[in-house]
Amino acid sequence: MALILNIDTSTDVCSVAIAREGNVIALKESDEGFNHSTLLGVYADDLLKENGLTANDLDAVAVSMGPGSYTGLRIGVSLAKGICFGAGKPLIAVSTLEALANAVARRRGEEGLYCSMIDARRMEVYMAVFDREGLVVWDIHAEVIEEGAFADLLEGHKMFFFGNGSDKVKDIIRHPNAEFISGVATSATNMIMLAEKKFKAADFENVAYFEPFYLKDFVATVPKRKVL
Repeated sequence: MALILNIDTSTDVCSVAIAREGNVIALKESDEGFNHSTLLGVYADDLLKENGLTANDLDAVAVSMGPGSYTGLRIGVSLAKGICFGAGKPLIAVSTLEALANAVARRRGEEGLYCSMIDARRMEVYMAVFDREGLVVWDIHAEVIEEGAFADLLEGHKMFFFGNGSDKVKDIIRHPNAEFISGVATSATNMIMLAEKKFKAADFENVAYFEPFYLKDFVATVPKRKVL
């Protein structure tokens, strides 16, 4: 019975879950902002201790690989790698957007296209489109959403839009076949089924060389000086 520690720090949600055979047995998460560097290690350690486990008891560690927050992804992957190195466990990488779509499609169970969106900057989102079975319709990319976006897909399909990037574009995408699902956030629980599938297929990453899927290069900004 596979025991997997799942880590998602791709957005402002810091989330850690332990799953056995594809079922969540423990979860800790916070949506109070980017406190990942403070919370993540504590959450992982507490979950293991509270369930009478150590890293050596795990069969694998799964991490949300992105796209998403550059800093958040680095923190999550760093912890996942550290556990894998220290305990000699395999590393599993799960697409953030695919995990979101898979979770929503399982809950809704409706035919249609499922569009995961993560907030990037301004009117840009990281996005991908999947069918109900999880097959890729539009691959992962960054896009500035404008009027007329998805027109071809919407003409022939019901489309569900969700994720923290969908909130800022729902007034732009106006079509009878477009449905926006609110309250869908990233979570380690979304990863569990996909991580279990990858574990059974022995689809593991090279712990030494694995890097998150940033999609775009990190751009450092200099804070503006306060005018006195």
